[in-house]
Amino acid sequence: MSHTLSDQELARREALSKLRALGIDPFPAAEYKVTATAEEVKGLFKEEGEPAQVTIAGRIMSVRVMGKASFAVLRDHTGDQQIYVARDEVAPGEDKAMYDEVWRHLLHLGDFIGVQGHVFKTRTGEITVHVKQLTVLSKALRPLPVVKTDEAGVIHDAFTDPELRYRMRYVDLIVNAGVKDTFLKRSRIISAMRAFMSGAGYHEVETPVLQPVPGGAAARPFVTHHNALDMPLYMRIANELYLKRLIVGGFDGVFEFSRNFRNEGMDRTHNPEFTIMELYVAYKDYRWMMEFMERMLEQVCTATHGVSNAAFQENTIQFTAPYKRITMCGAIQEKTGKDVLEMDEAGLRSLCAANNIHVEPSMGKGKLIDELFSALVQPGLIQPTFVTDFPLEMSPLCKKHRDDPRLTERFELYVNGFELANAYSELNDPIDQRERFEEQLKLQQRGDDEAMFIDQDFLRALEYGMPPTSGVGIGLDRLVMLLTNNPAIQEVLFFPQMRPEKFS
Repeated sequence: MSHTLSDQELARREALSKLRALGIDPFPAAEYKVTATAEEVKGLFKEEGEPAQVTIAGRIMSVRVMGKASFAVLRDHTGDQQIYVARDEVAPGEDKAMYDEVWRHLLHLGDFIGVQGHVFKTRTGEITVHVKQLTVLSKALRPLPVVKTDEAGVIHDAFTDPELRYRMRYVDLIVNAGVKDTFLKRSRIISAMRAFMSGAGYHEVETPVLQPVPGGAAARPFVTHHNALDMPLYMRIANELYLKRLIVGGFDGVFEFSRNFRNEGMDRTHNPEFTIMELYVAYKDYRWMMEFMERMLEQVCTATHGVSNAAFQENTIQFTAPYKRITMCGAIQEKTGKDVLEMDEAGLRSLCAANNIHVEPSMGKGKLIDELFSALVQPGLIQPTFVTDFPLEMSPLCKKHRDDPRLTERFELYVNGFELANAYSELNDPIDQRERFEEQLKLQQRGDDEAMFIDQDFLRALEYGMPPTSGVGIGLDRLVMLLTNNPAIQEVLFFPQMRPEKFS
């Protein structure tokens, strides 16, 4: 449904018609050959000799008309560039009247134009492009929010409403300084991780997004239907089981930047669509993986900021190795005085109640321990901390601990109170794995809709033999949050999930 046009939108549509009446195509198809970006123009000014000639293009962000001349600011992907437009130079002879009509009345803030001219420096010292030719490249039919700061320093009409910013990220990127930089840093973070793992000799791969069995994590999946095969398919909640199949097949190290989907709630650290980087390396264990993660995260932080620490809200996060290491059960015992490994399900429920922790009837022993940890220990883990040796019930894909069969060889990395990474010495005993899956099936039957499915093909793959392997999954969106000082996951996703918009 179309919306009611505002006076400004009506004026822009009228200008669109007038441009066409003057023979000017407001949406030309031909290539416009740009020779310099806004950033490059800054280095082209010459104090002596012939001035540099440039062709630049961008969006009009501001205009100051002064008699027959005007200053304007164009913005391209690298930044802002001032231009100087003099009527008598850009529109010689009989074109002056058309120039006045187009430049002064038919172009608006937000329109895209291209200009050709030479680079000079104004009396105030600003490097500027003196325009000799101007071309209309695209007409904007909606006005941009005009953010103004008054003499008292108060900002008016700022585009700051999160609801609008996340829905209309395209506007957010145009008018709010720093938003684009967040996503440029996201790209640098991914590039640094990819370079580190490729440099270690590991191979980047791709695995299915649509899966017949949703495996590799305890989460509620999205389900769809494939018409040709007449079967349900699930959007992947994790890529773990497919990457392990590749280790079975003979790869020594594989990684994937995986777009995952979980049908769960949304908050400041959760979005139903998110990115995980998972890595699996043969002949390694979870202790080796902790050291690998320390080295990689220190290098990624340095590649992003130039130093191995990052400011996040009121804290400075130190990514320099080594990181603190604690055991999960030991940390809970320190808070409660109770050894949760020695407690049955009823005792754990009583301990949760004593600490005002709400639990559901469907929760088994593993989930109850997880709730205790999340409420009592997790919020205090600000600096990077490896939490190790999880109870067996919490880790159906993880190898039993070599020293205590009640535990698993697993760690999670916590930073600023939330989980950043999860890693195992991977379970490669197919008989043990089948038993663990069957325990998960019992939890499903109790009503746990996040319990794992049994993946028969994965079990068959393990029966062909998988070498000792360590695997890790890193929440990429959360890592970007930490390294860009953004406290909400919605700030580091171009288009976070939103409720349906109502158009009038």
